[in-house]
Amino acid sequence: MKYLKFSSFFAKIIIFLFPFALLASSDHTHEHFLQCLTTRISNLTSTHETIIYTRNDTSYSTLLNSFIHNQRFNESTPKPFAIITPFNVSHIQVTVYCSQKHGMLIKVRSGGHDYEGLSFVSNEPPFIILELRNLSSISVDVEGKSAWVQAGATVGEVYYRVAEKTGNLSFPAGVCSTVGVGGHLSAGGYGYLARKYGVSADNIIDAQIIDAQGRILDRKSMGEDLFWAIRGGGAASFGIVVAWKLQLVPVPSTVTVFNVQRNMDDDATKKLVHRWQRRAHKVDDDLTIFIRFVTMNSTDKKGNKKITIQPNFSATFLGGVDTLLQLMQKEFPEMGLGNESLDPLLDRTIVSNGLSYKMKSDYVKELIPDDVVEGMLRRMLDEEVGITTITFFPYGGKMNKILESAIPFPHRAGNLFNIHYQVTWKGASNKHLSWIRIIYNYMTPYVSKNPRTVYFNFRDLDIGMNEKRSNSTSTLTRIAKANIWGTKYFKNNFNKLIQVKTKVDPADFFRNEQSIPSLLSP
Repeated sequence: MKYLKFSSFFAKIIIFLFPFALLASSDHTHEHFLQCLTTRISNLTSTHETIIYTRNDTSYSTLLNSFIHNQRFNESTPKPFAIITPFNVSHIQVTVYCSQKHGMLIKVRSGGHDYEGLSFVSNEPPFIILELRNLSSISVDVEGKSAWVQAGATVGEVYYRVAEKTGNLSFPAGVCSTVGVGGHLSAGGYGYLARKYGVSADNIIDAQIIDAQGRILDRKSMGEDLFWAIRGGGAASFGIVVAWKLQLVPVPSTVTVFNVQRNMDDDATKKLVHRWQRRAHKVDDDLTIFIRFVTMNSTDKKGNKKITIQPNFSATFLGGVDTLLQLMQKEFPEMGLGNESLDPLLDRTIVSNGLSYKMKSDYVKELIPDDVVEGMLRRMLDEEVGITTITFFPYGGKMNKILESAIPFPHRAGNLFNIHYQVTWKGASNKHLSWIRIIYNYMTPYVSKNPRTVYFNFRDLDIGMNEKRSNSTSTLTRIAKANIWGTKYFKNNFNKLIQVKTKVDPADFFRNEQSIPSLLSP
């Protein structure tokens, strides 16, 4: 891949810079880090583009906030000392070198759909953001049914570039087109094609990652253990992925989608919701139907305010409308049915409207009693100011046929669906955070247990965080604390992730509040 190559002259510099990972010294200042990085980047590139942004730069705030979707992290949270926007791999390598030498923590950001802000906020200063937006090349090989995608690309851009080359290939990834590829793929990547082809990480066949020693490794040189870990275990714990090689999957030339909106006050809609719970994970693998319940604020003719719950049934079917109608008549006869340009897929704009949000998730293994589902939905009305959303994502199909240990993403056979809870608001947060935690507690008896599992891409710091680095904290204590949240995301795969982390990043250079811990870190 030509966009990842650098000259032999650069290679000699890198070999010189990285005999081994260097330890930070306490007397190094932010200025020393900046001088280190500025000098080395200027030696490596002739570009006139700005790569390093500090707080003194007029563009710093705009760049920092441009990919922050959640305004909960936009005001009183710690800010990075600098934002680095590399244009090539060598820029990333010297950033790793200077960060280690001068005690600077790196946060890697490739999109901005970060539920808890771990890619751009830290409780362990000083830190920088490595912003990968300039590394967004996509190279599609139709004959080989694959694509190399740099980590700064978006899901929508991947869909668009593949569709540009062929109408009979696609890639299983998420629903929202502005999600960054880097984080989405490394944590699993669930979407409309998951029931047919598994999650995104199941369809990754190679990668290029920069490790703590500054080396750029592919699948062969990194080894199968590390390649296993970064496909669903969160690559940010192990290094900086700069590109993924994706296995494209066959799709028919005609794909049918629909979106049906209903009102929860209607008894027929209630029956349809309950039927979905019993059938959505069992229907043909070519059909995936989500339900998104949203609270709607309205005012009647008399001026009285009213909050209603609107279920939206959204589906993708790998086939034509005639076949879909026959299938829907069989599976969901109560649902009425009734197709746009690809250009919006290239829009990277994240519209926040000054809103904050908090999200949580659950896995459902047994049918939830109908009255409990209705009780859960009634509790959506308790949030009077913000907007509440609950989404049901169906499992089954191919998801049942892949072993839990195949990659770190363990949520396979036995899961009927995933529940995604969200509250969105403007202004103070306490009462809104309280609402989502109350509804989460209400659902405790009806969802997965021992552990109560969570999808890693629906990150949630409520379930636990790593112990802050301290000489007084024992390794046993740190691992035990991490195990609380780690097993909820990864189940038994968490133990192997720790082993891989200890091998490839023993000093725990790549870390955040929910990164995989090393058994050897200070």
